[in-house]
Amino acid sequence: MRLEDKKRVAEALSEELRGHEIIYLTDFTGLNVKAITEFRARLRDEGIGYRVVKNTLMRRALEGLDLPDLSVHLEGPTALVLSESDPVAPARVIKEFAKDHDDRPVVKIGVVDRREVGPSEIRRMADLPSREELLGSIAGGLTSAAGGMVGVINALMRDIASMIEQVGQKNEAA
Repeated sequence: MRLEDKKRVAEALSEELRGHEIIYLTDFTGLNVKAITEFRARLRDEGIGYRVVKNTLMRRALEGLDLPDLSVHLEGPTALVLSESDPVAPARVIKEFAKDHDDRPVVKIGVVDRREVGPSEIRRMADLPSREELLGSIAGGLTSAAGGMVGVINALMRDIASMIEQVGQKNEAA
């Protein structure tokens, strides 16, 4: 590849990295083409990007970006898992895929909100509930709280009606 082409590819990669808040560097050693294709499809279904990169071009692309120094992790085969905002979804896809493929791909390092995140943190993120599950849980809690308030208001209304009835009965008796 000519120097001009390398610069152009590195600039394009740099632009792509700027557009993503979540970046996971993975080592795909041991995965065949069929497995990588399946992995890409699973990621794509979640709206997550996947790109195999040359380490030298990645080093060039990282220059001038407001990211932690990832160059120490650019050894051996490297692929990027890119997400715009959700760090949990790609972590979950990687973990679930690795279960069936001899713990491959391996996460080298991640960047979440411009902060370096280790493989152990990424594994913990994979165990978190999805955004939809969390929103559902919040909605359920709010619905439950609203239902409880309705019950309390109904009980107060019933008690007030009962008191009015008792006062009426006392007045009739008197």
